[in-house]
Formats: sequence, C-alpha cells, structure tokens
Amino acid sequence: MRTNKKKERHSPRYVALAATVNKDNLLTIDEALAQVKSTANAKFVESVDLAIKLGIDPRKSDQNVRGLTTLPHGTGKSRLVAVLAKGDHVAESEKAGADIVGGEELITAIQNGAKEFGGKELKFDVLLATEDMAPQLGKIGRVLGARTPNKRNGTVTNAIGNAVKEIKSASRVEYRADKAGVVHLAIGKVNFTDDQLKENFLAGFGAVLKAKPSSAKGKYVQTITVSSSMGPGIAVDPTSASKAAG
Repeated sequence: MRTNKKKERHSPRYVALAATVNKDNLLTIDEALAQVKSTANAKFVESVDLAIKLGIDPRKSDQNVRGLTTLPHGTGKSRLVAVLAKGDHVAESEKAGADIVGGEELITAIQNGAKEFGGKELKFDVLLATEDMAPQLGKIGRVLGARTPNKRNGTVTNAIGNAVKEIKSASRVEYRADKAGVVHLAIGKVNFTDDQLKENFLAGFGAVLKAKPSSAKGKYVQTITVSSSMGPGIAVDPTSASKAAG
C-alpha cells in the first residue's frame, strides 16, 4: 500500500530559528529588528520585510489602503524603470537613469508583447508616464493590469526625473493592502544599520497609519510583524510602534 508523505512546510534551518522566537512576546521596534538580524543566517544578504495586518474590509472600495511613500534609506534593491515620455522629458528620464524610454512606439511594443525595445530587453519593474502620455495608457491597461501608470500612486507625473531617481534608488515604494487586509513592505537589508532600518520602518509604518480610511471601524492596526527573507516573523507591539511613528 502506497503512502503519501507530506512535504515539510519549512526547512530544518527555519524550524530551528523559529524555535528561538516567542510569538506571544510583543517587542519594541528596536528589539524586533535586532532579533530579525540575529536570525538572518542565509548565505546571501536577506531583505527585511514588514507586514501590517489591518482591521479593514478589503472588499469595500472605501477601505482600500494603498499609496506611495519614500524610505529615507531605500530598500537596497535595484529596480528596472521604463518611462513613457516625449519631448524634453525623454532626455530628463535618460539623465535620471531610466532603463527604457519611449513614446508611442514603446506603447506599441508593450501592446504587441515585444521582447526588445531600442536594442534592449523590454523588461521593467515599474513603468512611469508623463501627463501628456496619460490619454494613451488605456491601450496597454489590459496588458499591464495593476502595473499600468496612474496618478493615484504617483506613476503618472511630470516630475519624471525625480520619480525615476527615487525608484531606481528604491527609496520610493508603493504599498497596498492585499485581500486579507495585510500590507507588505520591504524596508531594507539585514546589513543596514540599526538606525537605517528603524527610520525606514517608521517611514513605511507611518504612511500606512496616515492612510487609515475614515470608514474603518475598530482597531486599525491589529498585528505588526518583521522578518528577514528566510527567517521567522517577529511580532512588534502595535501600541509602542504607533507612538514611535507619531
């Protein structure tokens, strides 16, 4: 008789690390980040992630928590940026470090699913657009979905050079509550200093606090967890974190 063995959900390494964490113990920001660093022992420089469970109903449009914020020390990740622009904005985007820049011809390439554009691989993490290109974004909305530039999250802007620089340095990050009402944010790397990680934590968490929908009732911030890419979650005390974020 054949028996099916269930695959282990986590590696022995992870299980051993998780055993050192008291999930019922709510820590200050400093204590939690210190523990994240001490449990990050992968063979690469792990990212530090922030997860905030909110007391919202994500099914209701008036409780959709999303926005854009700037982390003072960036996330430590490199991002590919494409820009839809024409005229003087083309040179401005290129000078700021955009990986791909184009106008109507770039829109056509995206529409057609092209693999290359201008001799480069047509690949990007973020697509920006200047305001004069906004009327044409409907042509690629179905292809890009949530990655389509829009004014609400700051990806349609005439301050294109500054936007490119912020995204390339990974200091400008977008946040959005998922279907479970959880906001996930990368706030740096484990090789950042303690102060850098804390300042990024406060910037990201503070932005989510300010984005509280007026229709949200009850406790807004339910749980806060920080972790490294391959490490266990460390619980942060929501009360002390909220006070620290102002």
